[in-house]
Amino acid sequence: MKDILIGIDAGTSVIKSVAFSTRGEQLAVFAQPNSYESLPDGGVEQDVARTWQDTLDSIAGLAAQLPELTHRTLGIAVTGQGDGTWLIDAGGAPVGPAWLWLDSRAASIVDELRESPEDRARFAHTGTGLAACQQGPQLLWMKRHQPERLEKAATAFHCKDWLYYKLCGERVTDPSEGTFTYGDFRTRTYSDEVIASLGLSAQRPLLPEMIEGTRQHGSLSDEAARSTGLPQGTPVVLGYVDVICAALGAGLYDPGSDLGCTIVGSTGMHMRFVKSAEDVVINPHATGYTMPFPVPGSYAQMQSNLAGTLNIDWLLDLALGVLSSEGVERSRADLLAKADGLVAAAQPANLLYQPYISAAGERGPFTDASASAAFLGLSTRHGYGDLLRATYEGLSLAARDCYEAMGDLPKEVRLTGGAARSTQIRRILSAALGADVRTSERVEAGAAGVAMMAAVCLGVYADMADCAEQWVTPYLGAREAPDAELTAIYGKTYTLYEEARRNMPPLWRSLAQRNGA
Repeated sequence: MKDILIGIDAGTSVIKSVAFSTRGEQLAVFAQPNSYESLPDGGVEQDVARTWQDTLDSIAGLAAQLPELTHRTLGIAVTGQGDGTWLIDAGGAPVGPAWLWLDSRAASIVDELRESPEDRARFAHTGTGLAACQQGPQLLWMKRHQPERLEKAATAFHCKDWLYYKLCGERVTDPSEGTFTYGDFRTRTYSDEVIASLGLSAQRPLLPEMIEGTRQHGSLSDEAARSTGLPQGTPVVLGYVDVICAALGAGLYDPGSDLGCTIVGSTGMHMRFVKSAEDVVINPHATGYTMPFPVPGSYAQMQSNLAGTLNIDWLLDLALGVLSSEGVERSRADLLAKADGLVAAAQPANLLYQPYISAAGERGPFTDASASAAFLGLSTRHGYGDLLRATYEGLSLAARDCYEAMGDLPKEVRLTGGAARSTQIRRILSAALGADVRTSERVEAGAAGVAMMAAVCLGVYADMADCAEQWVTPYLGAREAPDAELTAIYGKTYTLYEEARRNMPPLWRSLAQRNGA
């Protein structure tokens, strides 16, 4: 009986293969470490062939846990890290290492393109702000500095596209990654105007066809079958980019609900489910992402903070450094276990914290490489608990700042990511947004989301609504309503937060120039 779906989630540093029953139960998971190299010039590269081998190793590890995997597998679905540039030649061989989303070599090109009159028109098509992590600016950098590399290339993939090609031999991509860099989100097709605005009209032949993974699939090739140990002809589904699949698996789609989804991780990702192209908000700062969602006619709008829980890690590490200097050894986990108590005991909105601790500044809902973190209103009456609470509040107000750029605040936000386990983060975020929150218990949301696409594609469910009822709803925690008193406090605090953010850029830039940044 074929009743297992394999979801592959190829992250930057870890590739996971996860087995699910057709009802959404997670049966087994195997994580295979991947690696990348950081270069002195800002480049961040990954070995293309090794990423394929690591994927094979993850499938083999999964099979070792489930000996019946071979004859029970109904289909394979693959998602992976977004952005970046994975080039192959006409014969299918990699053209050098892949450029990852972490690569910053195209930053000056992005600054140049943003200043051009064509950029606003480009943004109106894509609904996505330009960034150095994207394939378009990276290809333009190669065109200017490594033209011989592009001359060897026949196809420009993203990570998951490369793995799909190795699994079934098809050179394709999906509508999420295809349109947010090169296309028009309304039509889910490439836009010649966008491609021209990026200076890449001559490179148009590198862009593969876009396919919809909930409606069409490939078949496991003979060579890939020998490599994976799975039957030749097994259906293979190309998923959307990992962040869309993670949102799907965590619960961003629930028909009839007004939903957002926040991933509370090292970086913060805030997503809004949009029911039609007409409801997409094109913000005046030309930031964020707009991507098709694997439900007909729908979209996800996104804003991402460069620094999420990195702010908390920084504050905890300060305390750890002091303790260590006194011969007391503790871990972040030790301090986190007590953090909620300290936060609960501190007075709300006693300080204002701007959570821009990343050395790269901020990218959502505004872009400023010189942005830096600050406590405002600090005095001798404040203690460590006050600093910690202000940090939690700063992250929550930054989340609201992102949601405000995408339209009205959602009525409910689904949470995922390690920090969502914190009672106080959930309580403060709920109040800052004035929204109910529910936490997804899905650990492997990205793999689950792409497996859901396969379940719909292969006819296990009639549509995504039926699939979500089985795969998502049972894994959502209880609905937590916002505290009315806190909501009123944070409503006033947000006004101050947003005003401070608007007035800080000149100071940030002066500080950056003084410090040689």
